[in-house]
Amino acid sequence: MFRKLLVANRGEIALRIIRACRDLGIETVIAYSEADAESLPTFVADEAVCIGPPPAQDSYLNVSRVLSAAEITKCEALHPGYGFLSESPEFVEATESCGVAFIGPTASTMRLLGDKIQARRSAAQAGVPVVPGSEGEVRDAKEAARLCKKLGYPVFVKAASGGGGKGMRVIRREKDLESGFRMCQAEAKASFGDPRVYVEKYIAAAHHIEIQFLADRHDNVASLGERDCSAQRRHQKVLEESPSPIVDPALRRRLGDWAVAAARAAGYTNAGTVEFIVDRDHSCYFMETNARLQVEHPVTEEVTGVDIVREQLLIAAGEKLDLPAGGIEPRGHAIECRIYAEDPDADFEPCPGLVTEARLPGGPGIRVDSYITAGYRIPPFYDPLVAKLVSHGRDREQAIARMSRALAETEISGVATTVSLHRRLVKSGRFLRGQVTTGTLDEAI
Repeated sequence: MFRKLLVANRGEIALRIIRACRDLGIETVIAYSEADAESLPTFVADEAVCIGPPPAQDSYLNVSRVLSAAEITKCEALHPGYGFLSESPEFVEATESCGVAFIGPTASTMRLLGDKIQARRSAAQAGVPVVPGSEGEVRDAKEAARLCKKLGYPVFVKAASGGGGKGMRVIRREKDLESGFRMCQAEAKASFGDPRVYVEKYIAAAHHIEIQFLADRHDNVASLGERDCSAQRRHQKVLEESPSPIVDPALRRRLGDWAVAAARAAGYTNAGTVEFIVDRDHSCYFMETNARLQVEHPVTEEVTGVDIVREQLLIAAGEKLDLPAGGIEPRGHAIECRIYAEDPDADFEPCPGLVTEARLPGGPGIRVDSYITAGYRIPPFYDPLVAKLVSHGRDREQAIARMSRALAETEISGVATTVSLHRRLVKSGRFLRGQVTTGTLDEAI
C-alpha cells in the first residue's frame, strides 16, 4: 500500500479522499490554491502545499505545479478526485512519468472514453445498445440535416469531447438545425478545444440511469448496481438515488452486464461509471462511460456497503477485488441531494461569499459530505457545490422521510443555496411517485 498520497483537488471531494486514506493509514498532502488556504481540507490533511493563485488555470489545472507538490513531499500516489485534471490522459502520463501512481484508469482508456464518438463505437462493438444516431463525426449542418430526416426530430447534437452539460443542444425543429448545430460546434471548441460533434436521437421523458463498476488489474470487473440521476437542471444532476424506482432485478442484471462489457471493451481498471438513457418503454441505450470517481458515488456506497474510494486505492496498489462476480444487490434505499451555493430564485446564479452559519443535519441514516463551516468564505472561482446530503433507509419511503428531516434541519446562512429547491423536490408528487425524468424537473417542483 502507498505510504503517502497527494490530493489534487479541493472541497468536499478532497476531504472524502483524505478520510479514505486515513482509514488505510496513508499520509495525505493537499495541493491547494490561495483561495482555499482556510478551507477544511487544508487543516485535515497531514501536509498542505500552496500551488498558486485562485484561478484554476494557475493552480488546480497547472500540471507542473501539481506534480511539483507531489515530488517535493515525496508522494507515491496521486488522487485527482473529479473535475479539474481527473479526465486528462496527458496528466495521467505526466504523473506516471514522475514515478507517481495515478488513482484512476490508464491514459489509453481515458483517451478512448474521452472521445464520445469512439466510446459509442467501442460499446456497440461489445454488444451494448447505443442511442440511434451518427456512426461518427457529423461535419456540417447539411450532413446533420440528412441524418435528422432518418432519425426524426427532436435530436441531440453533442460534443465529441468533454462533458458537464456543455456542448449539448436539443434541436426540436428542422428550421433550428443549422443555427443550433453551429452554436454547438462553437461551444465545443470554446469549452474543450475540439469542435467535433455527433448527432443522436433525443429521447424525451427518459430516465438517466448509471451503473457504478470497479475493475482491478486481474481481469475482475464487478457491478455495484444503478443510480437514478434523472433529476437534472440544464443537463446537470441535482438529486440521485439508488436503487432506481424504475429498475427491477432483471433490468438491473441486464444493465450491469452491459456496463461490465463496456468496461472490458475499454480495457478499464479502477472505478468507473457507465451511463444509460432508459425510455418510457424501458428500452435502454448507452450514453457514455465516465472515467473517474462520480460526485454521486455516496448513494452507491450506502446501499452496497462498499467504500469506493478505498477500493480505488487498493486497486491502484495492485490488490484483487474482493466482491461477488455477479454484482451486489442493493440493501435499502439511498438519496443524495447536491447543495450548491446558488440562488434557485434568481436563475441559479452562483452565490459565493461568507458563510455566517452552517448547521448541518445528522441522526439515523444521514451522511453529510461537506467542507464548509461558519466563517468560511466560499470563493467565486470554482464549482459552487458546497455539500452533499445523503439519506439511507430500509426502503425508499424511509429514505425520503429521512431526507426531508435532514433538509429541514439544514441551515446555511450568508449565501443563497439550493436547500429550498430540494425541500420542494422531495415533497413533490412526481418525485414521490418515482416519475421525475430528465426533462421534468421544473414541472416536478
